[in-house]
Order: sequence, then structure tokens, then C-alpha cells
Amino acid sequence: MADHQLNGRRVAVLATDGFEQSELEHPVEALRAVGATVEVVSPRSGQIQGMEHDEKGRTTPVDRALDDAKPSEYDALVLPGGVANPEALRLEPKAIEFVRSFVEAGKPIAAICHGPWTLINAEAVEGRRMTLWPSLEADLRNAGAEWVDEEVVVDRGLVTSRKPDDLPAFCARMIEVFSEDQS
Repeated sequence: MADHQLNGRRVAVLATDGFEQSELEHPVEALRAVGATVEVVSPRSGQIQGMEHDEKGRTTPVDRALDDAKPSEYDALVLPGGVANPEALRLEPKAIEFVRSFVEAGKPIAAICHGPWTLINAEAVEGRRMTLWPSLEADLRNAGAEWVDEEVVVDRGLVTSRKPDDLPAFCARMIEVFSEDQS
């Protein structure tokens, strides 16, 4: 990761209550370690509640409310998992539009575990090779993506992984892909 610096790059992490703690914290720490400016963007302001699997975890401060966030101000997007987090985000029209803006602009996106659910609602997975939490394989296939059971998959600027155990590989590839996109 040391070879890939993200100094001056801005990354949005779209999340709300119910995010998987490690799937938000590890990517944020990894991105900041290589110089990226990272902001947690959420439909709510204040704090959002994390989960450690099915137990309540720590809260995380929201850096910017979704209403005030402009995709054009960011170079890349991270979509952490957890079950409740993407389930709530995929029902939030502004969140779907936020994600769709990154897709349409060709900006890199990293999504882990249940995070790709949001991409399905943003109509951004058709024709892509991806992975995510195995119980969602049918969702991905029904949306036109090719699901594979691999630690990390990269397809045209989209980085996906299955679960918290994949975080080391996910973070390394995310940083690599986010650094390749520098203009």
C-alpha cells in the first residue's frame, strides 16, 4: 500500500445506522494512512450506530449529511456492509442518486459484504463481475452481474469483497484502484 499514495484525494464513505464496524473503520483507516481525506456521508447528521455482527458496536461521527454532499467533490466512494445499513440506504432515493452519480462519472467504488445492495438499486451492476456476501448471490445475478466467490474482485473501477475476513485484501485493492484513477 505504501506505493499508492492518495494525497489530495477525497473519498466519501456512504453509511447509516447498522453499518458493520470493521467494514467502515478499516477502509477509513487504510485510506487515511495513504493520505486520502475521508468523509462519512449519511442521510442523518450527528452519529451513526455501528454493529459488530449482530451486537451493537460503537457510534461513528457523520462528517457530512447526504443533503449537503456533492458527488463532484469526491474522487471515490466506499460502501460498507452490515445488513441494516445498505438495506436502509437502498430505500433512500438521495443515497441511490449519490451512488449513481459516482457510477455515471466513472469514479471508482469499493463495496464490501452487503454494501453492493446499494449498487443494485442504483442499477450499476449489470454486466459486472463481482462478489458480495454469499446469501445475496441471487440478488446480484438477478440484477445482471456475474457473482464469484472470491476474496476480492475488481471490475472496471469497482472493487468488491465478501466479508470482514476479506478486509486486508479489500483495502489493498481499493487503494490500488483509487490511486490508478488519479487524473
